[in-house]
Amino acid sequence: MRKRKILALSITIVAVALILETCILQFVNDKNAQTTSNVLLDRVIAVIDKNESSESEFVKSLKDDYIVRAKAISYIVDAKPEVEYDVDELQKIAGLMSVDEIHFIDDTGTIYSGSLPKYFGYSFDSGEQMAFFKQMLNNYDLTLCQDVTPNTAEAKEMMYAITWNESKTHMVQVGITPKRLLKELKRNQISNVVADMPVYKGMEIYVVDAKTKKILGATDASWVGNTARFNHKGYRFVKRKHGDYIVAVCMLESMNAQTNIVAICIVGIYLTLASCLLVLMLSRVLKEKYEKEKYIYTSNMDELTKCLNRRAYEVDIQKLDLNKEWAYIAFDLNGLKQANDTFGHSAGDELICAAANCMKFAFASYGKIYRIGGDEFVVLIHESVSNIDPILQVFNSSIQDWHGKYSNSMSVSYGVVKSSEQDFDSIHSVFKLADERMYKNKYEYYNMSGNDRRSYNA
Repeated sequence: MRKRKILALSITIVAVALILETCILQFVNDKNAQTTSNVLLDRVIAVIDKNESSESEFVKSLKDDYIVRAKAISYIVDAKPEVEYDVDELQKIAGLMSVDEIHFIDDTGTIYSGSLPKYFGYSFDSGEQMAFFKQMLNNYDLTLCQDVTPNTAEAKEMMYAITWNESKTHMVQVGITPKRLLKELKRNQISNVVADMPVYKGMEIYVVDAKTKKILGATDASWVGNTARFNHKGYRFVKRKHGDYIVAVCMLESMNAQTNIVAICIVGIYLTLASCLLVLMLSRVLKEKYEKEKYIYTSNMDELTKCLNRRAYEVDIQKLDLNKEWAYIAFDLNGLKQANDTFGHSAGDELICAAANCMKFAFASYGKIYRIGGDEFVVLIHESVSNIDPILQVFNSSIQDWHGKYSNSMSVSYGVVKSSEQDFDSIHSVFKLADERMYKNKYEYYNMSGNDRRSYNA
């Protein structure tokens, strides 16, 4: 009898231990599955957000660039009105400005000239794509750039930017096939993003349209296009709604059935310690990197204008090569001392910052901008050097249009020298010639304005 009781007690203890072990394993597995699912969800959402953010930033930068090109073409044609109806010349300008199409549109919204005669006669009433620009007719100061849209004539994927010319007599529109953008959009599609996500065996990730419940992307490509179901037998689901999507992780309930509790504990402890160590090391590395980047930024950046400072200028001019094409532009503000003496240094700072902002607007896409003294600036142009005149026209226009709190206008003298315009014996000869041209420009300004430069020491 006693032996039977001991045997029964032993079996009971073993059974309880087995049940307890099973419960512990189930709890640990469930906990790990939940944690793993949340990590995967966070990772997918982070990748989606990053791709959407980078895509949005890229589209914005393209739009800004295309508007600048439209304005540049407008200045070119205003300067040479004879090319307005010359298709061959307009096609050459299109090639020079790296655009596919140039259109001239009158104040009724009708294309009357351009680089492609087949589009003559189309108007803002010709279709939904062109109707987007109707708002231009009511606002002569407006500039627009359209998202990638099939054009009215051929349903070809294009981006169009438009601006009024300087005299507001007609609009200039450029059309560009954004090949890089289209490739980027395709690469960032949900199906491609999710397909590249790493997962453990027995787990799947998919992203669902929150409205239609259609699967847009999945680690198992055969799921794409199907209607999402969250009740497959034998699977555990963890899902989260994020914007227009539902991100879900599903896993086989039996995927951890053979996991050893001891191994889980050892690995868990090891990963915890390793993670703590890695976080500690990573935090130190990131802190050092942050401090280094902060030092480099502050040491090379002018605090007032956020342009590069003289230190950065001295470093960069050492890298210039007379055998390569570049342009050096020396700038100096006119009337700064007069503004300081009349309104105070706040007025002078306003003029300096305004000049810097106009330079950034005109030249930032083509080179670097340095503040090397109080009101002295230098711009080094490395891109579109041969096409520098329209870029300078953009700068001149922004200077002329400026009005500030203390001053109603601003004047900047500058001298431009291209490295290829003559055989220079040294780089400093380029700088010297640019300064001479700038001071000649400044002399002409004071001579025409009637101001005594010696009085203002500008």
